[in-house]
Amino acid sequence: MSTVETERTPAYLTTLPGDDVRQIMWRFADRYDLQMLVQSSRTVARGPVARVVAEGGRNTHEWSAAKQSLLQAYDDAGLTTLSVEPEYGGFITGPKNMAMALAAFELAWVDGGAATSSLATHLALAPIHEKGTAEQCSKYMGGCVPPRPGENRPHLRGAFALTEPIPFAGVQTRSLAGKVRVEAWNEGEEPLLRVEKRGRFITNMDFANFVTAAVDSDDERIKGSCMVILEEGDPGTFDRGAATRKLVHQLSSTRDPIFNMVVPASRIIGGYTIQDGVIVPNVDHNEVIRAVFRRTRVTVGLMTAAKLVSAIEPVIRYHRNRFRGGPSETPGSPRYELGLQQKEDVLHRLIEVWATGEASASLGFATARFFDDFDPLDHRREEIFETHEIPEGRAGLRALNQVIPQAVEFVELSGRPAAVRDGARYEELAGDELIEFLVGDALANVLCPACKLWNTGHGATMMREAVSLMGGYGITEDCPGFLGQKWMDAQLEATYEGPEAVQRRQLSLTMTNEIFLAQFGQWILELRRIAGRRPGTGACTLASAMELWLWTIRRLQKAKDADGKALYGDKRQGVTFPLADALCWLLASRFQILDVLELEEKTAGSEGEEATEAMQGLVHFFSDLAHTQAARAAGEVDRICTDLLYGYNRHPHWDSEYAFPRGDLESLETVMPGIAACSERDAIDEDGSHAPKAGPCVRFAGMETFQALRAKLGGCGTGSGLAKDRAAHALANVMIPEAQDYPA
Repeated sequence: MSTVETERTPAYLTTLPGDDVRQIMWRFADRYDLQMLVQSSRTVARGPVARVVAEGGRNTHEWSAAKQSLLQAYDDAGLTTLSVEPEYGGFITGPKNMAMALAAFELAWVDGGAATSSLATHLALAPIHEKGTAEQCSKYMGGCVPPRPGENRPHLRGAFALTEPIPFAGVQTRSLAGKVRVEAWNEGEEPLLRVEKRGRFITNMDFANFVTAAVDSDDERIKGSCMVILEEGDPGTFDRGAATRKLVHQLSSTRDPIFNMVVPASRIIGGYTIQDGVIVPNVDHNEVIRAVFRRTRVTVGLMTAAKLVSAIEPVIRYHRNRFRGGPSETPGSPRYELGLQQKEDVLHRLIEVWATGEASASLGFATARFFDDFDPLDHRREEIFETHEIPEGRAGLRALNQVIPQAVEFVELSGRPAAVRDGARYEELAGDELIEFLVGDALANVLCPACKLWNTGHGATMMREAVSLMGGYGITEDCPGFLGQKWMDAQLEATYEGPEAVQRRQLSLTMTNEIFLAQFGQWILELRRIAGRRPGTGACTLASAMELWLWTIRRLQKAKDADGKALYGDKRQGVTFPLADALCWLLASRFQILDVLELEEKTAGSEGEEATEAMQGLVHFFSDLAHTQAARAAGEVDRICTDLLYGYNRHPHWDSEYAFPRGDLESLETVMPGIAACSERDAIDEDGSHAPKAGPCVRFAGMETFQALRAKLGGCGTGSGLAKDRAAHALANVMIPEAQDYPA
């Protein structure tokens, strides 16, 4: 009897991933509250929202009755109270970053404007939630909860007014045209403030009855800037302004309001003190914005990720149906069953769209989970600093710099197996809350802008690819999945809460943090270990790309260009911005691989052979997607790092030290046989003639390590093309529902 076992063909993708898979990959399988939130959000998105879109609700930028009806749907589904603490009437305990992310993902699966409209009140509440007084939190968070039957009170809906008319719209958030000054200040009474603010692109203004507005002092009796709460019933002008003539996100209300109102000083978010007759806000507007955008940018990034993942099924359906209906096409024939999917091109391009969507979702949800974990510590920042006697201002920065080496040591110890690290030292550092905060803060300052930048920036580019895969159908109103509208919506999401330049600017400052770079080094080691047991995920490729990026940024921080100017600096955005882009590719791919491993680990040994086969197939497919994406990320990193390291050197001329007389070359040949063949094109003849090129070949001392890393990276890409082929084959055979689950 033969002892050779026949190799079994591995299970592969049979159906599109369902909620059971997503709950595992995005780590909320043990959160019943989040699972119910996903279902309620999906019911609203694929029901009322989809119907409004299908009936032409996006064809006007005015706020219509159909759009207004969606507010009640959000209320009924619990989306309105999503960010509200249970003590004020909310239903989710603890940090809510993951909850907000999941709701936004489900709504944006159908329409980005609907997601924005639902979440904009939470954005208005965010300054109050993060920095507001207890009284402000109670009044406005509690007021945003829909009134219960028999409860006679107004239902508050808010708007967040930061941006202002050009030239201040968008990124110039430090320059505020909105002003605040003292209107009246009678002895023994609370000061009254006059607030003047002209907003631009302000969401929810058709129905908001309170606004959190950023303003600057226009009075010597008020110090600095602040955010202030304006109510519709306050004395003065509460003009909702003209509707913004948007091409996108038409299911959200956007207007350019005008405010000129008198409010009590107690409306200053975070409260105030009076020092020597001057009103001093406890929190300036920049501090509020940092706290708010630090988290909400992640939600916007996931809105674009949802668009990409939602595009897969409609594109598959379109490709398979492309030739059906013709007189010569019969059921069962390849042309009838597969349509355009007979061709490798469309399959490979759709795999790239899907891989990008999975990577962006992995990055977004990992960042949301991180903020949920980090939030309790982050909100105790001032307490921790006070305990460790960290002062404010530059003195505080100097004090923190003294702690960075210990934080780096902690990160490095954390990456070592418990058996070989210094346990006593590790426990000592792990018990220091300041070190724990600095490590978390370093990661937060990178992950948030990276998620926003890559998901919306590259995501918008890949949405264009998804639309192109629909042919001319993609830019019609009745395109399945509303893909053309989603593509346009993605352009706006790329500018929300700071366009790409703002995210790149932040990354250029935070990605050189030594604590983050130490963590980055640990991630490389982690991927090497993963590659040893799961090489098919692309972990080896990604680890090599990360090594190349890390070596490059270290080199560029010390290098100078051909004119002797430092390469890595605040004004060298031609260097810092591409490096930030490269980092984003790496982060997204890393989290995608980790999600695949999570799925594999949690589904190993599932009960029932059928379930096991299905899950194994999904694991194999997602592994190939991750491998495909890792190879793409590695290629981007290789290109960017090579351009930066070589591109700022001047090509040598023929009068440089690299050129030499041909006679010298012939003399050297007698002692170094073969050198003439190697250096022939760098020699100058006696008459001054030389090879027809700009100058001698370029030589770079100290670049041997980089060249070795590049060569290694090229080899690590082995198998990525086969992975894409396997994924493409699965795509052509996967079962999809007979019809889309929301109207076209």
